[in-house]
Amino acid sequence: MTPELNDCRFLRAARRQSVDTTPVWIMRQAGRYLPEYRSVRDKVSFLELCKRPDLAAEVTLTAQQALGVDAAILFADLLPILEPMGFQLEYTSGGGPKIHNPIRTSEDLKRVRAGDLDELGFVYDTVRLVRKQLPANIPLLGFAGAPFTLASYAIEGGGSRDFARTKRLMYGCPDLWTGLMQRLVDSVVGYLERQIEAGCQAVQLFDSWAGCLSPADYRQYALPYTKGIFDRLPAHVPAIHFLTGNPALLPLQREAGGSIIGLDWRIDLADAWSRVGLDVAVQGNLDPLVLQADLATLKTQTRAVLDAAGGRPGHIFNLGHGVLPETDPNQVKALVAMVHEMGAARS
Repeated sequence: MTPELNDCRFLRAARRQSVDTTPVWIMRQAGRYLPEYRSVRDKVSFLELCKRPDLAAEVTLTAQQALGVDAAILFADLLPILEPMGFQLEYTSGGGPKIHNPIRTSEDLKRVRAGDLDELGFVYDTVRLVRKQLPANIPLLGFAGAPFTLASYAIEGGGSRDFARTKRLMYGCPDLWTGLMQRLVDSVVGYLERQIEAGCQAVQLFDSWAGCLSPADYRQYALPYTKGIFDRLPAHVPAIHFLTGNPALLPLQREAGGSIIGLDWRIDLADAWSRVGLDVAVQGNLDPLVLQADLATLKTQTRAVLDAAGGRPGHIFNLGHGVLPETDPNQVKALVAMVHEMGAARS
């Protein structure tokens, strides 16, 4: 790693070292709200955009440049990792991702494999292209879905409100659940390792659906597998653990691993940091809808998050979830400028 990267704001904050101002990046910062993204996306399908390294690199880079954020995050999606494992994935127009052969029985498990990760070479090629073109002091973040979230898609066949099929299988077929989750762990570890080898300086594990679990169920059915990923990743690479929808899981989220705990907006940042421990960095946690308020409200809410962090080393500013498509990009740019201005006064 170059000295410029090693000493950048994001990585210093990830190591809980002093910074000149609070670093900020935005989940889903390359998305439909940005005209630079729409100009590319209007020409190709979502899956083609994910699988074209030249285009995926372009939207990754233009988002970082347009917003002035302190990190780029790889443009990709959580679900293509399921294809090498034997799942048939389609992104339908307006209907979101669909798995045409979801897993429902023990017989189905026989066709699920850890996956030939060479089939995801387009992701690693994107990483290499982006890393070559990013400024020397801007890190690139890779990512993957956590086992519970990926399993939910693989079982439900798409998104879900109540995760009924997932929970029925989880409770009723323990051997099937264990077999599926172990395969997912192996695939995700290999996938993230290859992103790091290709040029990512940090990674994030998204557990977008685990908030539907009670603490007891999370401990039994999700935590061991998420922990199995973090335990196997290179110790020197910052790893963000983002779980949304259930602040009651925070202590278990910390136990499951990650050198940075990603927080959603449903809890005060100061309270969350005290609950996960001050010996770990935190990321978050502005409500994405605040970006659709007036600038005065945006400034007040941004200041509140920074005040909650208290200038303590180890805070990376972010939203509590991804930026929404209808958001004005000028609001996002204003947020980044506010964080940098107000964060400097606390450093």
